[in-house]
Amino acid sequence: MIKIDINRVSDQFHLEATNESGNTLHMDASPEIGGTGKGMRPMQLLMAALGGCSSIDLISILKKQKQELKDINITVTGKREKDAVPSLFTDAHIHFKLYGNLDKAKVEKAIILAVEKYCSVAKTLEKSARITHSFEILK
Repeated sequence: MIKIDINRVSDQFHLEATNESGNTLHMDASPEIGGTGKGMRPMQLLMAALGGCSSIDLISILKKQKQELKDINITVTGKREKDAVPSLFTDAHIHFKLYGNLDKAKVEKAIILAVEKYCSVAKTLEKSARITHSFEILK
């Protein structure tokens, strides 16, 4: 079971979440509603979770394929329903920049497996959002 404790940091919306290992992250509301910008907004965290989850799975698969991944950068974008409450994600896109001497076909297969089969966050989000992905290999 996952357990996250969340405590209020200020008298506004600034919150700190702590997991079982003592790792923390900060959340805050947007300035438009009184937030102070001292943390990611919860929906931003969801996009970060999508990028992190798929990247961990991708790195693991590439290791098993004996691909020499030197570095990775990920950009995740998301679109939400307009003028809806709650405003769910309708689309999410993950772009992977991979560095190293990598086989393009193996990378493509690994990304498909990571995003479409193994990433639990993607499987959760796909119920409301179309999730797409792209990549580039840089030396």
